Amino acid sequence: MDLTKILSISGKPGLFKVISQAKNAVIVESLTDQKRFPAFGNEKMSSLEEISVFTTGEDLPLKDVLKQMFEKLQQKEAIDPKSTDKKLSEFFYEMVPSYDPGRVYVSDIRKIVNWYNLLLTHNLLEFPEEEKPQEVKPPEEKAEKEKPVKEKPVKKK
Repeated sequence: MDLTKILSISGKPGLFKVISQAKNAVIVESLTDQKRFPAFGNEKMSSLEEISVFTTGEDLPLKDVLKQMFEKLQQKEAIDPKSTDKKLSEFFYEMVPSYDPGRVYVSDIRKIVNWYNLLLTHNLLEFPEEEKPQEVKPPEEKAEKEKPVKEKPVKKK
């Protein structure tokens, strides 16, 4: 899942997909109504890749939070983001037990739940299996396959 092309724009509801780059703006498309418009540099834009959630330990990237929600909800939609504050807090605690309730506000939880449902609806939540590192052959095997290079004799004049 590539969250670098998905933006949140301050003051505008929903999420936006980057379509192209203009001279002094970014052309974005709303995920809710598929309308395209330019987003200028003076608007506060954040890529979902840059966002993280405060936890009691180290901050957790939003990508990992979405992945946890995706797995725990078994690829189903989350609760309604317009639920009560208490329900949202309890739900988010189930999804991310290490989140810091002192620094993560209910409005943040509401936004994350809304984003999760929106990304799920548009099939943008894909978590490919992590690739296993390729096996490295021991040096002995390489040495056997490599043929020694014969040196040419140097002619003296």
